[in-house]
Amino acid sequence: MSKGLYIGGTRAYAGKNMLCIGIGLRLQQDGVNLGYMKPVGLPADQDETQGDEDALFVQDVLNLQQPARLVSPVLVTQDFRMRAFAGQSGDLMPEIASAYEQLGQNRDMMLVCGSGHTLSGRYCGLDGIRTVRELGLKALIVDRLQHEINHDELMNIKEQLGDSMIGAVLNDIPPSFMAEIDSVIRPFLERNGIPVLGVIPRDLLMSSIRAHELAEGLGGRLVAAQGRADGLVENFLIGTMQVENFMTYFRRNPNAAVIVGGDRADVQLVAIEGNCPCLVLTGNLYPNDIILSRADTLNVPIVMVRQDTYTVAKKMEGLLTRHKMRDVMKIRQGAQLISSNLDFMAIRKALDV
Repeated sequence: MSKGLYIGGTRAYAGKNMLCIGIGLRLQQDGVNLGYMKPVGLPADQDETQGDEDALFVQDVLNLQQPARLVSPVLVTQDFRMRAFAGQSGDLMPEIASAYEQLGQNRDMMLVCGSGHTLSGRYCGLDGIRTVRELGLKALIVDRLQHEINHDELMNIKEQLGDSMIGAVLNDIPPSFMAEIDSVIRPFLERNGIPVLGVIPRDLLMSSIRAHELAEGLGGRLVAAQGRADGLVENFLIGTMQVENFMTYFRRNPNAAVIVGGDRADVQLVAIEGNCPCLVLTGNLYPNDIILSRADTLNVPIVMVRQDTYTVAKKMEGLLTRHKMRDVMKIRQGAQLISSNLDFMAIRKALDV
């Protein structure tokens, strides 16, 4: 079989697709002939003929022309889950191994992307640990900072993979946390046999979302400045406080969308006059004519949603965490971040490519 690198994560949305794209583009630039697969995927709109949406996107960015049925030989539909829970899905690892071998023909190396957590898929015998072992892969595990580094999961995965795990990548690290990474986290992980092969700094562009995508994700509709709905939203503020207090927080977060009740015209006007990237009105309340007029004049998109402010804020938090990397600017920025911050020499040495 071809030499292969498995990209796994300590959880879902850790940055596996970004890592595959960044590593793939850099290795291709260095002259490495790559193949790619995502063994277990989710079919777009439950249509098994389409393949996994993320996998199709990644191979398109890498300019690879590979059959979808080989790139993601196992697609997890509701029917598949029910059969697996009933013990009727059979062992699909030989099918994955066959697809891997076909895709790897005449390739210097294969990139293999995991699904969700590296332990995800154990219920059907297709978790990342088994995939690495069965296909004889090396593994690079990415952990995205969420309050703290998930060192326990990294150690758990290392214990199960042993020497097959060549290292870890720490993703989305803010400047304020870099000193702790260098002085505490990296030495600790490396003492436990986990080389840190990359630290990806937090980048606001990578975690941003466009206003029209925000409207779609929140199930709302644009009611003002529709022509400017491609502006980037990096964060959000909740405008439930008094106007004076809100203004203090607003000035500190100029690229944050403002979530506010549809009846709070005072906060809405302050946000619009302050040129916020997007105004999200909750409670299914239509803005008054003054608000609409100023928003159109100052090109501030307004999204109107049905839910209450708390529910919308929770949804917004999830969208900013999980938003998929489809934007050309994001692809370029992500590839540059990875190219600049990963130890490619160590990766190539571990794979002997």
